[in-house]
Amino acid sequence: MKKLSHPLRYMVLCVFFVLVCVIYTARLINIQISGQDYYSSGYSGTFVRREIISAERGEVFDRNGVPLVVNKYSENIILAHGTMPYTNAAKNALISKALTVIKSNGGEELLTETNFPVKGSYGNFYFDGEFFANPSKVSRFNRVLKDHELSENITCEAFMSHFLRYYGLTDRKGNVLYDGEDLYEILARRYDMEYMRFSAETPYTLAENVGVPLITAVKESILEGVETETASERSYCFPGYASHILGRIGKIPAAQADAYVEKGYSLDAYVGISGVEAAFEEYLRGQDGVKVIVEDEYGYIIDEYIEKEPVAGQDVYLTIDINLQIVAEYALHNNIDYIVESAISSGEPLSGEDAKAGAMSVLEVGTGDVLALANYPTYDLSTFNADYSDLVANTSSPLLNRALNGMYTPGSTFKIATAAAALSEGVVSASQKINDTGKYEYFSDYQPACWIYNRHGYGHGNQTVVEAIQNSCNYYFFEVGRLLTIERLTEYCKKFGLGEKTGIELGETSGVLDSPEYREKSGSEAWQVGDVLQVAIGQGKSMFSPLQLSNYISTFISGERRSTHILSSVRQYGTQVITYEKESELLDTVDISAYNRAVILGAMKDVVESGSAASVFANYDITVGGKTGTAQVNENKSANAIFTGFAPFDDPEIVVSIVIEQGNSGTTASRAVRDVFDYYFSLGAFSPDSESETDPIEEIMRLHAALKEKTENKDTAASAQPDNGEDNAE
Repeated sequence: MKKLSHPLRYMVLCVFFVLVCVIYTARLINIQISGQDYYSSGYSGTFVRREIISAERGEVFDRNGVPLVVNKYSENIILAHGTMPYTNAAKNALISKALTVIKSNGGEELLTETNFPVKGSYGNFYFDGEFFANPSKVSRFNRVLKDHELSENITCEAFMSHFLRYYGLTDRKGNVLYDGEDLYEILARRYDMEYMRFSAETPYTLAENVGVPLITAVKESILEGVETETASERSYCFPGYASHILGRIGKIPAAQADAYVEKGYSLDAYVGISGVEAAFEEYLRGQDGVKVIVEDEYGYIIDEYIEKEPVAGQDVYLTIDINLQIVAEYALHNNIDYIVESAISSGEPLSGEDAKAGAMSVLEVGTGDVLALANYPTYDLSTFNADYSDLVANTSSPLLNRALNGMYTPGSTFKIATAAAALSEGVVSASQKINDTGKYEYFSDYQPACWIYNRHGYGHGNQTVVEAIQNSCNYYFFEVGRLLTIERLTEYCKKFGLGEKTGIELGETSGVLDSPEYREKSGSEAWQVGDVLQVAIGQGKSMFSPLQLSNYISTFISGERRSTHILSSVRQYGTQVITYEKESELLDTVDISAYNRAVILGAMKDVVESGSAASVFANYDITVGGKTGTAQVNENKSANAIFTGFAPFDDPEIVVSIVIEQGNSGTTASRAVRDVFDYYFSLGAFSPDSESETDPIEEIMRLHAALKEKTENKDTAASAQPDNGEDNAE
């Protein structure tokens, strides 16, 4: 045999050497790069997985440090992405067995609901109409379809066929591999895991709030991929109170998913949905940590350590006083109940028997601190999910935050702004009198009448601005409004913040200040020269929230319009270390002389001492000021009742404004404001000299609970006596 020449032999050896180098290099790359996770523990036959350590969400307190919303801990059963089996068959078997273990150990009621769009049984499936009525669910449904390259117009039959096959729940011939309910539950869970974007960062929760026996049963079953997780949920220290203020948390809305993901949230995260929880999400949210777990090939943990420590969210302190809030909610509800019972007792139609909703705001003068916001009807955050269907169906709209988003015609409470503008502009003087003859006849085609003329057939006669406010003389303000002009009136009203947002962090409606400018922008009927008459007395199209009314009166008192706020400070979790302190912003100033301000404030004092609110505040322990208002709604409903008041008169500290829908009279609406003054200034039942041994707030809570029960059971309601004295305001 002929031997290879030396050059050829060398060439073969070189080629062999190069091949060996390529093989070793490729293997080295696989070990160091592609197989990094597998070998990261440093031991052969181990693998590494990471678990999210949920950070504590900050808690919420009132201005005095009383806890309002705290974290409550519970155990959940989850599917962990890192230890889930790989094949469809194994995943389906695991889910089936896990559900069986949970159910057989009494945990069926603890299973989480799925976001599955189909109902029915095999052979009779159909799309769930309730699912598709939810825009958020539809958005995520369409995202899943897009991931699978399916049409949004897919039929239920095609949908089921695709996902049964995709999740390995049918064989190659299309025969189902599980029976009846088991098939449906596995399919629903597999779909929901995809819907919720199940991943290493986002485990899937099977059951919530489980007890020790169920946890033990799950662990004894040795279900690889099924684990327990400690979770925290929000606990409300005063269930049923301040619900519209505090708000709730929930899963990320589908429409906002991308924005939250960009901020580092997992799609399974809970975020603020409404109220304080949403407004201060940036403070309350914590930063999740990461735990690394090293397991051997049999699933035994051989090492674990914290890769990233979780950072708790910050605590939020509010400006509200929870005791005052409780009193305000009780007083509002009780006032409405009183109005209804009085109207029924009187037998007079449209006298308040249809009153069933309202709101009240309490604002600190000069600081913008919101001390209380009461709404009725309201709801209980601790039972929100269970009550949701009833709340949505309730025609009284208990979910509406009327204190911030309820828009109401202000009625005669608006006359304070008209009087301030007229005196400041020199249209009238404090001593000048205008003769109310009953019917205002300046315009030939529009001749509105004073309320007293409509009721009794005569006018108030000669009225100064003080008398006009005390008697709520419409005729006086018709004339003043015409002389003032809508342009100058609007200028002052804007400075008072009427028709402007107050700045509160919870979100609010800006309201409407009726004017030619508003009419043009809104596309409503054209402005007529006589429309200024209705605007001047608080009618027309002007509408404001109860908080706007309080801020307007506070602005008039102090001469400065400040932004309102409900955030007091932000503090490190579980400590008193302040990281941020909120101060109100000066938005505007109102140039009203001290003399003119004193004249109008004195008139407001007369309203409660000898005018329309005297029957409620007669012989009251401190001097207060206020203004009643009554605003017509339509001929088939009682008028809305409005009252705004401040105290003490000599050095005002708080302003309280209330609107009761179909309350009929501003006088009766002032009863709730008196109750708030009682608590704030320690009067009446709240006086330190009271002989009662019962804590007054506990007593108010007891009375409120009894009142709610009475409202729900009308047959136990007792009649109340109406006020003595006539509401001569409007």
